[in-house]
Amino acid sequence: MTEHGRAGAHDRVVSSLGMAIVNGDIPPDADLDVVALQERFSVSRTAVREALRVLAAKGLVGARPRRGTFVAPREHWALLDADVLRWRFADRVDERFLDELGEVRLTVEPAVARMAALRRTDRDLADLEDALAAMRTAVGRPAVDHVEADLAFHHALLRAAHNELMTQMATVIEAGLRLRDQFVHATLTSESTDKHAEVLLAVRRQRPKAAETAMRALIERSIADVELAKEVHGEQAGR
Repeated sequence: MTEHGRAGAHDRVVSSLGMAIVNGDIPPDADLDVVALQERFSVSRTAVREALRVLAAKGLVGARPRRGTFVAPREHWALLDADVLRWRFADRVDERFLDELGEVRLTVEPAVARMAALRRTDRDLADLEDALAAMRTAVGRPAVDHVEADLAFHHALLRAAHNELMTQMATVIEAGLRLRDQFVHATLTSESTDKHAEVLLAVRRQRPKAAETAMRALIERSIADVELAKEVHGEQAGR
């Protein structure tokens, strides 16, 4: 098998097994037989073992002497890992994740905005202004346009806080914003861009409390949009 072929087989096993575990198709504590997986995916034993090592690094599988490899308990999973986040809602909307994301964002992002107001550089401001301009251009356009612009703004704000640990939150925020758009099915409005502009104005003027308050209001609006979408989905399901 060529190097490219081995990489393709490895990636296929990682993705298929990871998604099956995260979505509950293979439950926690289930044993994973290397030979059976080799036959199931028509790959080499080496490809299976490499895939299991990747999944172990994400906390999804474990191994013990005499028992072998098994699916790890959910509390061991690296829930903020980019692949785990992607697998978690690859084929369905996860309302629980949206609720948890709202709580995390409400805790983290107002603090990020406060720090950004105190630490932002001219370069940070330029990035935020570019992102906001892209958001204004995306008003009324297809979802893909405004999601990318929205992500650019939040990534720029995280960088402006100049806290490496906070910057790592970009992965979960990005995944959450994409899922939120999938669930809410909303287009970007001028009101939404105005709320982002309030955050930027406070950051530019180096007013940490105002930046924190503006970001909290923005996220609370996002949470309200999700709750409204839940009601709509519930009504549609009841018909």
